[in-house]
Amino acid sequence: MLKLGLTVSQATVSKYVFRRRQPPSQTWRAFLKNHAKDLIAVDFFTVPTATFRILFVLVVLSHDRRRRVPFNVSEHPPRGGPLGNWWRPAGWRRRQASDPRPGPGVWRTIFASGPVLNIREVVIAPRSPWQNAYAERVVGSIRRECLDHMVVIGERHLKRLLSEYVHHYNTTRTHLSLAKDAPEPRSVQPPSRGRVVEVPRVGGLHHEYLRRAA
Repeated sequence: MLKLGLTVSQATVSKYVFRRRQPPSQTWRAFLKNHAKDLIAVDFFTVPTATFRILFVLVVLSHDRRRRVPFNVSEHPPRGGPLGNWWRPAGWRRRQASDPRPGPGVWRTIFASGPVLNIREVVIAPRSPWQNAYAERVVGSIRRECLDHMVVIGERHLKRLLSEYVHHYNTTRTHLSLAKDAPEPRSVQPPSRGRVVEVPRVGGLHHEYLRRAA
């Protein structure tokens, strides 16, 4: 209006300016989306064995592709907090750092240098699983799709079962949230690739369907 030679009070202009209603900062959904590649979720759950022992399982999930990364199993519950002594001993940190299974570098960085960088775990409130929904859903998937159908004999047996299921989860199992793709993207196989064959996974609990030339 000044360019048109009209002098109007700033207060008058402000009165009629359209104000878009929006939060003072980005929404929580936008924050998670912008930081998904750098976020991981951690959770514990227990597994009873055939000999009435209780094994504790630590699971880690990368937020960006719902991808599972190295886990750990122990008969002894953690001390000193949710992560407790499981990540502080140098021996276990070294095993995680040298683990050949792929996983986000941020996880290994936290385990290796957490005390040096003064990094602390964030604990959810008691009986509030929605505060760690991604990890809670993963634990549910492990139970429904694997452990509820198995009798766990011991720690070594549980580690083998979880290794097989994690491989199936990352490479074969599709997710609606990933546009019906797996955490490790799967290519589309056209009919020209051959007939459809069934490949058992996790001891036959699940199956992968592939195309193979006759």
